Amino acid sequence: MQQKEENISRTENVMDTNTLETNQINETGLTEEEARNLRIREIERSIIKKFRKPIWRRFTKAINEYELIKDGDKIAVCISGGKDSMLMAKLFQELARHGKKNFEVVFLVMNPGYNEANYQLILENSKTLGIPITVFESEIFDVVAGEESSPCYLCARMRRGYLYSRAKELGCNKIALGHHYDDVIETILMGMLYGAQIQTMMPKLHSTNFEGMELIRPMYLIREEDIIHWANYNGLRFLRCACRFTEQCADEETDKSSKRAEVKELIHSLAQKDPVIEFNIFKSVENVNINTVVAYKKDGVKHHFLETYDEI
Repeated sequence: MQQKEENISRTENVMDTNTLETNQINETGLTEEEARNLRIREIERSIIKKFRKPIWRRFTKAINEYELIKDGDKIAVCISGGKDSMLMAKLFQELARHGKKNFEVVFLVMNPGYNEANYQLILENSKTLGIPITVFESEIFDVVAGEESSPCYLCARMRRGYLYSRAKELGCNKIALGHHYDDVIETILMGMLYGAQIQTMMPKLHSTNFEGMELIRPMYLIREEDIIHWANYNGLRFLRCACRFTEQCADEETDKSSKRAEVKELIHSLAQKDPVIEFNIFKSVENVNINTVVAYKKDGVKHHFLETYDEI
């Protein structure tokens, strides 16, 4: 109970920070709506001006390099309430404003059973950022509550399924998730160390369960430290994790209990000795030489080097 009260208190402090920012602007004599619009414009300007190179350019580069958006697309930009997805939503707004692509977006928020404080924080941040969200409810947290072996895996799979389903109902053909560069390199290393496999988090995927749907990751080339810098520069505070069952990480403090957190720390320590290591991990899955691997899988079928070894 004490832990929950502390988490709610931290969440309320974040909401108070956003309110304080608006009140400070109000001291100029603007109406509340004018002050809020001014703050939104300042946040948007920071993306195009101060963070143009580390964020905006890398966002547009990923879209072009991996062909993530095509004319006529209707994209469900999925917002969890964290810094990554909130920034992604703002980037899509800027792209629609300044880009040349003929596409539509829906800013989709699923409430899987957040506690009230976390849910209100998501709503407040959406308002602060000027993001017109579409919210729908699910009971995922209640379902996952009975799972003991791998609740996080089940929750992630269910959340994605619900997002695909609702996005399709809204006429979308793609969902956009906010995974960034650091997520990618951590996934590569986690696969090797804990999964005995070489694979990566792809920039886009065709859905296997929802015909005609795709998943895209337009934050693919953006570094997490730059996202954090952007949030801090603008005085923004977001949920780190809104899971009802891991509320000890419901703010932006670091959770050091997961395998991903261990890998993140490992990469950080290696990068301190040689900064190029992060880039090399990212590029490693683009430079796989099939002639120098013992075995590999293609479309679920495993192939061994001995199958063609004597073919000269």
